Amino acid sequence: MNKEFFEALEALSIEKGIHKDYLLDAIETALVTAYKRNFNSSENVKIVIDEEKAEIRVYSLREVVEEVMDPATEIDIESARKIDKKANIEDIVEVEITPKDFGRISAQTAKQVIVQKIREAEREIVFTEYSDREGEIVSGIVQKVDKNIIIVDLGKIEGIMTLNEQIPSETYQVNDRIKAYVVEVQKSSKGVPQMLISRTHPGFVKRLLELEIPEIYEGLIEIKNIVREAGSRTKIAVYSKDPNIDPVGSCVGQRGTRIQNILNELKDEKIDVVEWSEDPVQFIASALSPATVLAVDIDEENKSSKVVVPDGQLSLAIGKDGQNARLSAKLTGWKIDIKSESQIKVGE
Repeated sequence: MNKEFFEALEALSIEKGIHKDYLLDAIETALVTAYKRNFNSSENVKIVIDEEKAEIRVYSLREVVEEVMDPATEIDIESARKIDKKANIEDIVEVEITPKDFGRISAQTAKQVIVQKIREAEREIVFTEYSDREGEIVSGIVQKVDKNIIIVDLGKIEGIMTLNEQIPSETYQVNDRIKAYVVEVQKSSKGVPQMLISRTHPGFVKRLLELEIPEIYEGLIEIKNIVREAGSRTKIAVYSKDPNIDPVGSCVGQRGTRIQNILNELKDEKIDVVEWSEDPVQFIASALSPATVLAVDIDEENKSSKVVVPDGQLSLAIGKDGQNARLSAKLTGWKIDIKSESQIKVGE
């Protein structure tokens, strides 16, 4: 190694934001392994990098003993004191054993270590930059569709969308531009930062609402809960402390104009926006929208309810495959048993 190497190392550490001492420590550690591998040595060695002299030296660490049994790890007291006049039995002395051609090995090893450490540092920078984006919406280009896993190019980082995070009714093609919700930022087994993204997460809908509806973004309207069967139906409970604000009307807009962009993004997934209430009777009745509810009888001890709807709206209240009732129960946190007027009269 020469002075130009150390000057280049200094410049590189500034450019990449990696402390030079960190790189030098890593090079020293790697050189120990390189020495043992190239010279088939089992010695306990120490590498010293001298920047001023632009030299790298190898020292064998040997214990001072009265009688040498293993020359690779031990040294007699007489020889030890030629190196260090104060050496005593059981001390450790450093014996220089730098091979003549170690400079070539050092240069190759140092280059490999620097490349590796720079790559690791850049990955760490990307990981730190993107780890704060959990819970946000990102946009990227579909890069690969493979075995139910979608790989999305998000710029400096790769987005991974597994089958469970894909909307069942959607198909994805390479070069498609898509939006998704950041569930987690993690490192792969190789240390590469990756984003786990989703289009099925309820948080995706919440973030879309915040982007489209100023009152939600500003905190004038609060989203109390969101439940979702992605690709099919979502129910959202909203609330405002301000009596002058209609939370449902503000979210939907005139003729549904405000929520239309969200419907377009979700490929016309049905969205029910209902008003949250601390009164479970009122909340349950609202949650079963679009059905009309005639009566709600609650059992607070078991947190269950019995709901009566008009004869012609029983199927609407229950929904296809029980979806409307199921989502309403999740939204409110109450068990819901739905009956029609006729069924109630027969039971009487």
